[in-house]
Amino acid sequence: MIIFGRMSAQVPMNMLITGGLITFYKTTPAVIFWQWCNQSFNALVNYTNRSGNSPMPLDQVAKSYVLATSGALITALGLNRLVKRLPPIAGRIVPFVAVAAANCINIPLMRKKELDDGIEVFDENKNFLGESQVAAREGISAVVLSRIVMSSPGMIITPVIMEAIEKRGLLKNMKWAPAPLQIALCGMFLTFATPMCCALYPQISPISIDRLEPELQKTAQKCNSKMGYYNKGL
Repeated sequence: MIIFGRMSAQVPMNMLITGGLITFYKTTPAVIFWQWCNQSFNALVNYTNRSGNSPMPLDQVAKSYVLATSGALITALGLNRLVKRLPPIAGRIVPFVAVAAANCINIPLMRKKELDDGIEVFDENKNFLGESQVAAREGISAVVLSRIVMSSPGMIITPVIMEAIEKRGLLKNMKWAPAPLQIALCGMFLTFATPMCCALYPQISPISIDRLEPELQKTAQKCNSKMGYYNKGL
């Protein structure tokens, strides 16, 4: 596994990127740079943690990366324009909304091969039943939700805390302080949110046989299986 794509790298990498996203959100160049950093890192994580034995051609990785990163940038820049007339706190929340929307683009695109070809499903006795697109859709949906929930404490609570601090003028004479303070807060939240959200769904997830494709159901009947299991990835 690529070292920076491992889940063990989530806290140190994401605290820096998330801190940058919620600190430098007012100018277009800053939004472009930090959203590009975030989606590049997300693409690496999604590729590294794809489900089970799912090889992905480099040309498919490149296409998915370009589409996912473009989608994230369009979302972030579009939202920034919409919230200009809203209270300042709305602008601080834009990075989270953009990241959540981009996760819905990035993860399915980077794991498109799984959606097209399916992922391996086994029964309770570890008999291989086949590859299921249904299981792939369910697993990837779970990953999308867990990633959004994982980023929410740092990207929602931190801006609220910073808004309250700035209203009281506590950092008025320390213009250098917002960035390191927000990075530290994001790191604190991610330390707890990352393992909790990885544990929202089991790595090897169960699925009822009758929800799978007809051909897999027939294979399961031959094995007298009532439950299927698949590796959803992270």
